[in-house]
Amino acid sequence: MCRLALKTAITPFSPYSVLQAMETMKEGYDGSGLGLLMRGVSFTDFSYRTPDPILSGIAHTKEALDRMNDIMREKGFHKTYDHDFNADTSLLEIQDRFKYFIRVYKMPKHWDQYDQERIEQELMLTRLQLRQAGEENNGDLSVFSVWPDVIMIKEIGWPEAVGRGLGLDDDRIQARLIMAQGRQNTNWGINLHACHPFFLQGIASMTNGENTAFITSRDWLLGRGFPGYCGYQSDSEVFAHTLHYMLKTLKLPLEAYKHIITPLSTGELDRHSQADFLKGLRNVCRNLIIDGPNCTIASLPDETCLMVMDQKKMRPGTVGGKPGEWAMASEMCGVAALVPDRDPALDFQPMRNDTVVVGPDRERYEVWSQADPLPLLREAV
Repeated sequence: MCRLALKTAITPFSPYSVLQAMETMKEGYDGSGLGLLMRGVSFTDFSYRTPDPILSGIAHTKEALDRMNDIMREKGFHKTYDHDFNADTSLLEIQDRFKYFIRVYKMPKHWDQYDQERIEQELMLTRLQLRQAGEENNGDLSVFSVWPDVIMIKEIGWPEAVGRGLGLDDDRIQARLIMAQGRQNTNWGINLHACHPFFLQGIASMTNGENTAFITSRDWLLGRGFPGYCGYQSDSEVFAHTLHYMLKTLKLPLEAYKHIITPLSTGELDRHSQADFLKGLRNVCRNLIIDGPNCTIASLPDETCLMVMDQKKMRPGTVGGKPGEWAMASEMCGVAALVPDRDPALDFQPMRNDTVVVGPDRERYEVWSQADPLPLLREAV
């Protein structure tokens, strides 16, 4: 088991406030990993503008930092900002990191001729090249994201200690959407890349629980030949990659995600108004069907966020909030800590056929049921 917390708001807020909320669910994880993803970011000492990519990660040695600098320079990136973490390493469990980095770059000039799809591909390949450069040198470089308007931080330890140790309590970084996961090390070794959220070309997810159908899903995704379907230090990484495959390759609406990972039974499909299509989708994507228990929270480039359950529904999640400010968390106390002045009577726990969505306008949450027809003509991400 792990614990999850997501907050999305019109007004940017501090990541440290989410780490404090994580403390209310502390009994659900063991300090073996903490992951943070921030969207809609702003810095007090730098005027950030999209689409400049942000590079996030850790150089464990000076040699690794030099190697990363060489790669970025050779590819044509121009650094415009390097965040000073003002780190107090005495508060961190791991004190031998050479440099934590959040850097803003201008994209290579020759990318001006690329369309958006090509740019997204090149950004992904840049991240993979940097990650490989670390793996080939005893893991001395950990790169979590290279993407516009996104920051990712992963570290071993407890949320508040990591937040204070990295200076996240000084409010110099804020964001409109923040995802956080506290990891309980059950099936895997302690590995920074195993910390959720998982991220691929703007699509991110994090999961509480496990996916016992992991091997089947992983091997099928690996067989697609897409370079971003790799890594898999956690059985939950397939949730992000499945969502990516559905949106980017199949170009299906978000409502279809639940039909891929937890399709309806044949009897339920027989009564559905789109039975033929959904049966075909189930057959084509049968290797992506999950087995829980788990709760998954995800977010998209436009800052839409969603929550889904597996059919067993043994890892409940809750959504609550108010217009302009919403939270999703593994426990009600997490939602209460993130949005304390909401009306708790409006909190909602999705059932096995539900997808709960908060859109980028953040006015309300919506509940989509698998019994409803899919808006098949809706434009994909």
